[in-house]
Amino acid sequence: MNIKKDIEKDGLVICERISTEKIIKITNSIANKIVKTFPNFNLDEQEIFGKLFNLKMYKADIPQGTLDASYCYTDSSIYFNYKIEDDDLEEFAIHECLHYLQEIKDKKNNLIKLGLADYSWLKPVGNGINEAAVQYISAKIIGVKPDFEKYFDLNLFTPSPSYYPVECALLNELVFFIGEDILFKSTFFSTDEFKEAVISNTSKKTYKKIVKAFDNILNYEEQIIDLNNKITDEDSQIQETIEQYRLNIKETFLNTQNLIIEEFFKNIYNSIYTLEDLETCRKKLTKFQTIVGNSENYDFFENYSTELMNKLEHKTNILENGGKETALTTSTFTVFNVFSKIKSFLNSKRSTENK
Repeated sequence: MNIKKDIEKDGLVICERISTEKIIKITNSIANKIVKTFPNFNLDEQEIFGKLFNLKMYKADIPQGTLDASYCYTDSSIYFNYKIEDDDLEEFAIHECLHYLQEIKDKKNNLIKLGLADYSWLKPVGNGINEAAVQYISAKIIGVKPDFEKYFDLNLFTPSPSYYPVECALLNELVFFIGEDILFKSTFFSTDEFKEAVISNTSKKTYKKIVKAFDNILNYEEQIIDLNNKITDEDSQIQETIEQYRLNIKETFLNTQNLIIEEFFKNIYNSIYTLEDLETCRKKLTKFQTIVGNSENYDFFENYSTELMNKLEHKTNILENGGKETALTTSTFTVFNVFSKIKSFLNSKRSTENK
């Protein structure tokens, strides 16, 4: 295999190889930070450093618009944008080092699993959610604080405001229900715990839809980068295509978010047997509101939240009365239905007036 030709085919031109001394300094520091960031897993710092030390690192001329660092599993190398200062290499290396640590290969050196991504098929499945997971972990190691950002007309609360912000915002919603430790374990050790946890809280069908959505978002972003490198002032057709990809990202995010909301809260609601369970559900719904993504005219979560809160009031009434329905519950639902119809009428009227 002529790896140099393969690299250059991807648009990278190698400028220089990073010295062994610098690699030792970078990988030693990263190993230390990984262990400190995730103390629950009793990781061996020397073992991690020993693995990372085998990496080769290069500075290269990377196509504009692409990431400033990239891991190539065919030659176990990291390629950095030559414009990155030496003191900043470590920050960019963390994401790529995690990729190296999570890869699982067969005896013929073929990649078969990479964290949450499955490479055993003809076409890799799960690259999008794995990139989000690795970046989620990288941001935590670096110490990046989650923040609100606007991308593709989406107002997002994302753990990674600068890299893969859309994917990380969506993943953050899954972590809200599943937990951070399970995400780290599956991402770092390439296990199926995270996948199985999502499935047990929803279904296999839902998990497949979510994974496909992450892959689609990543693909749309890559297409936008590729087209931006080709566009000129006269390329109106390319600009229209870019705008369509941007719209696709927005719609995919919101549709997937809606799916996550419906499926996870349905599972939580169906698991309510006590007033304590009910209060936990109510608090979780209220807390989720602080991380939900928004866009102009997006009202799915607001409507869903109102409906679920009403169902919780109904269930409270049942639990407090020993499992029996009461007349109060019926009237509560009647009032709710009246308000729902009024709200629907007003929204319809407002929409007509704005046209």
